[in-house]
Amino acid sequence: MSGRDGPPPPALAQQGRGRRARSKAGAGVAPPRRCVGGGAMAAGQGRAAELRVFRSLRGKICDAKNLVPYSGPNKMRDCFCTINLDQEEVFRTQVVEKSLSPYFGEDFYFEIPRIFQCLSFYIYDKSVLQKDLRIGKVAIKKEDLCRYTGKEKWYLLQPVDSNSEVQGKVHLEFRLNELITDNGSVCQQLVVQIKECHGLPLINGQNCDPYATVSLVGPSRNDQKKTKVKKKTSNPQFNETFYFEVTRSSSYTKKSQFQVEEEDIEKLEVRVDLWNNGNLIQDVFLGEIKVPVKVLRNDSFQAWYLLQPRENGNKSSKTDELGSLRLNICYTEDCVLPSEDYTSLRNLLLKSPDVQPISASAACILGEVCRDKYDVVLPLVRLLLHHQKLVPFVTGVAELDLKDTQEANTIFRGNTLATRCVDEMMKIVGKHYLKVTLKPILDEICESPKPCEIDPIKLREGDNVEINKENLRYYVDKVFNTIVQSSISCPTLMCDVFYALRHLAANRFPNDPHVQYSAVSSFVFLRFFAVAVVSPHTFHLRPHHPDAQTSRTLTLISKTIQTLGSWGSLSKSKISSFKETFMCEFFKTFQEEKFTEAVKKFLDDVSSTESREPSGMSESVTLKEGEMYKRAQGRTLIGKKNFKRRWFHLTSKELTYHKQQDKDPLYIIPIKNILAVEKLEESSFNKKNMFQVIHVEKTLYIQANNCVEANEWREALCRVTRCNQRRLSVYHPSAFLNGSWLCCKATLENTVGCTPCTAGVPADIQIEIDGDREMERIYSLFAISMPKLQKMEETCESTAVYQGPQKESDDCSNFNIEDSVATFHTLQQIIAIVEKLRESHEKYQKTRSSSAKYGSEENPIVGKGS
Repeated sequence: MSGRDGPPPPALAQQGRGRRARSKAGAGVAPPRRCVGGGAMAAGQGRAAELRVFRSLRGKICDAKNLVPYSGPNKMRDCFCTINLDQEEVFRTQVVEKSLSPYFGEDFYFEIPRIFQCLSFYIYDKSVLQKDLRIGKVAIKKEDLCRYTGKEKWYLLQPVDSNSEVQGKVHLEFRLNELITDNGSVCQQLVVQIKECHGLPLINGQNCDPYATVSLVGPSRNDQKKTKVKKKTSNPQFNETFYFEVTRSSSYTKKSQFQVEEEDIEKLEVRVDLWNNGNLIQDVFLGEIKVPVKVLRNDSFQAWYLLQPRENGNKSSKTDELGSLRLNICYTEDCVLPSEDYTSLRNLLLKSPDVQPISASAACILGEVCRDKYDVVLPLVRLLLHHQKLVPFVTGVAELDLKDTQEANTIFRGNTLATRCVDEMMKIVGKHYLKVTLKPILDEICESPKPCEIDPIKLREGDNVEINKENLRYYVDKVFNTIVQSSISCPTLMCDVFYALRHLAANRFPNDPHVQYSAVSSFVFLRFFAVAVVSPHTFHLRPHHPDAQTSRTLTLISKTIQTLGSWGSLSKSKISSFKETFMCEFFKTFQEEKFTEAVKKFLDDVSSTESREPSGMSESVTLKEGEMYKRAQGRTLIGKKNFKRRWFHLTSKELTYHKQQDKDPLYIIPIKNILAVEKLEESSFNKKNMFQVIHVEKTLYIQANNCVEANEWREALCRVTRCNQRRLSVYHPSAFLNGSWLCCKATLENTVGCTPCTAGVPADIQIEIDGDREMERIYSLFAISMPKLQKMEETCESTAVYQGPQKESDDCSNFNIEDSVATFHTLQQIIAIVEKLRESHEKYQKTRSSSAKYGSEENPIVGKGS
C-alpha cells in the first residue's frame, strides 16, 4: 500500500514522534574514522585482536602545468610522475615527451600493506644518460589525506630537498643519573641508548648502510657521538649506549629528591640523526628526532620515534616557479569488526531484493542518502555478489527505472542506481572476459600502431587518408569480430543479468520488437566493450594511458564499435548519430546485413539462459605479469647464489619466469604444484619486499620492486592456488642458509614448517570479495549520512500523516519515497543498527588505544616530546 492511499497506522505516528525526538538527541552520531593515522594493532589484547585494518588508495594523476623549462636551447621536458609511500615508489606513469604541461590521465588503485607517514607525488624529467631529475613534488601527510579525499585539485609543486626525504622509526632509551665527582661536587649524567631502527628507506634500490649520530645540543655546546655502520639493512640493530655529562653551577647543592634545574636544561636537547654511509660519496641524510632534556625530568624511559625531516631544509626555490600538478585522491582506512557484529545490517541489506516496493529497501535507501553513487555501488555490488543476491536486486531496481522511461530509445541511458550496479558488476565479473577477448588486439594496436586519422582537419602533412581508412577498417573489423564471436566466454552472471534486462524491456514496451536488444546493447557495447577499448588502462588491459596518437585511434574504433552495436540492435540506421561528416562516410562501409545479423546473434547468445562455463576460464588467461628479482635456484660456478632480474608471467594454469618479456620461459611451475605462497622475512637475505613460492620441487624466493607490488603478487598467487589439494598448513618464514633454517634453527632442509600458513584467502578465485570489509564500508556510508537518514525519516512521517499535495521543499523533493510506511520501518532499523555498530567501534578503539600506547612500536611518537 502506498503511503498516500490512506491514514497511517496510529503506531506509526506515535513511533515517528518518539523516533524524531530520539533522532535529534542522537544527531551527534559520529561517523567512523575512515581516514585516520595510526597503524595495525597489537594482537592478543582481548577483542581488539579481532579488529582488521585495511588501507587503500585510489584516484587519478591528471596533468601538470607550467613546469620549469629546461635550461638548454630546447625548453621542453620528457616528464613522468611517480607515487611514493614515504620514500618507496609504488606507481609510475608513462613518459610524456616534449611538454611543460604534460597530460598523464592515469588512474590508480592499490591496497597499502604497511604503515606510512607521507604520500608523495614526484614529477621527473627523464634522462637517457644521467639520473632522472626530480623537478618537484606534492607531499601530503597521512593525517591530512582526509581533507583532500574525493576532490580533484591543483597542487603547487614543492622543491625536492634531500633533508626532507625521510622514513622509518628509531627506538631510544633515556636515563638521567646523578653523579658525585672526585672533588665532591654533584653533576648529572644523561644516558642515551639507541637500540634499533625499522623501515629505513632503500638507497638506489638497495638496503642502506645506516649509522646514527647522537648529540647533546645547547647554546654553547654540541657534543656528538657516533654508532658503528650497519651493512645492507633497513632494520639495523645498534644497541649502543652514550653518556653525556650535564654540568651544574658551583652554587648547586644536592637536594633530597633529585630534580634537574629548569634554567640549566630549558635549552638543551638530544638530537639523533640517521645517515647512510656513502663510502666514497657523500653520506645521505635519513631522518632525525629531537627530544628536549627538560621532558625527561626524573624519569627513565624508552620509546619509539618517527624520524622527521630537518627543519632547515632548502628553501631557495619558490614554489610558484616549479609548476602545478592536478590530482584526485581518495584514501580510505577501514577498521573491520568481527563478522558477527555486522549480522543485523548484513541481513537487512540482503533482504533488499524481496522488499516491496524495492525503493523501501535498505540498499535503495543507501543510494538515496549518499551523494557519491560510486561510493555506494562498489561495496553494495560486491556484497550482493558475495551472497548471490545481485541478479534479483538488479532486476528490481531496473524495473523501478523502467517505470519512469517513456521512450524505448532512451532505455537504460541514465546514471541511476540500476545502471551503475550493472556497470560495476561487469567490471568485476567481466575482468577476465575482457582479457581473453580484447587484450591481444589492444596490445597489437598500442605496441605497433598504424596511422588511423581520417579527420581532414587533423591529418598531418604526408598522411594518406585512404590508407588511414584501411588501417582503421582493419582494426574495427578485428575488434568487432572478436567481440561477436566471444559469447561462449561471457560469464554466466552477466548473461543472467542481461536476460533479466531483456525481458523487463520487452514487457515495458511490448510493441517495439527491437527494445529487447537495445536494453542489452546499451550495457554490453556502450558501457563495457566500447569503454574498455577507449580506456584499456582503466580495465587493466594495458599498464598505462595510451599516447595521444594511439588514444585517438582507440577513440575512433570505440565510436564505430558502439554504433555498430546499437545499429545492429535497432531497425533504423545510426549513421545520423555521428556529428562528424568523416565518420558518417566511414560508417557507410559497414552498411551490410552481415553486421546487423552478427550483433543480433551475439546479443541473443549473451542474454540467453543456456548454461556456460562459470568463469570463462577454459583457456589459459594472463592474471599478472611484471619484472622482479629471483634468487638463483641452482649452484653457480663460485658457489654463491645471487639475485637476477626476470620477467614473471602468471596465468590461470602456470607461473613462469623469462630472461626477457618476449623470450621463452626459463622455468615453469604448474599452478597445481604450488603448495604455499608466503612472505619471507627480510633478515633472510637483508632484502625488502620478498616472498616465497613453495612448490613441489623447491622454494622460489622472489623480491618485488615495492611493498604494493609484493602484496599484489602474493594475493594473485594465493587466489589462483587456494583450491590446490596439497596446500601446506605450515611453512618456514625464513630461508634455509648455511645448513639450517634461520627461523627455527632446524638443520634438515625438508623439516616441516614452524609457522602456520596465512589464512583468510577469499573463497572465490575469480571474484576477490571480503564480505565483512564491504559491510564496514556500507556502515561507514550510513554513519556519514546519518543526518539525511533522520531527515528522510521525518519526511516519511509527514508524508504519512499529511495527505495533501507534497510541499516543494528541498528536504522532501530530493527523496524517492513510494511507500512511506515501509520506508519508515526500514529507516528505523538502519538507524538503530548504525548506532549499535558505532558503539562497537568505540569499544574497539578504546581497547586498541590501550593496547598500543603512545611511544610503542605500533604508535610511535611524532615530533618532539616524550
